[in-house]
Amino acid sequence: MDDSSGPTDAEPDAKPSTNSDSNRDTHPGAKKKAPTRKTRDAPRRSESPAPQRSRKLRPAEAIREAREQLAELTGKPIESVSTFNATDDGWRLEVEVLELSRVPDTMSLLASYEVTLDDAGLLTGYRRLGRYERGRATSRNSG
Repeated sequence: MDDSSGPTDAEPDAKPSTNSDSNRDTHPGAKKKAPTRKTRDAPRRSESPAPQRSRKLRPAEAIREAREQLAELTGKPIESVSTFNATDDGWRLEVEVLELSRVPDTMSLLASYEVTLDDAGLLTGYRRLGRYERGRATSRNSG
């Protein structure tokens, strides 16, 4: 058997490859369709992505970006955002993350992370501030 003879029994729907979807008839005597005419007068749409925003993010956008990016990096679910401040360079947030789920839920282990974003909403850094059980109250000194 010759492997180059066309579709095999394992691939009954395989089609010979063509350079154009408009040329569906592939037998030797078939006439080829003329390519569609392109107008040169119409401006072409740019395929490049929209330019990045130069404005500072709104607070809700910054919170959304911080939650999404930290969850992606840590692979852990975000519980809440507990603090949020605008800075000269962007945003600083404190985010609560579920680090270890336990039964009962009050024994689950959470962690507080400090997250920094630039003006465009890109995460520039994060660090874990501490861990605690969900059911335990903690007090933290500011300063």
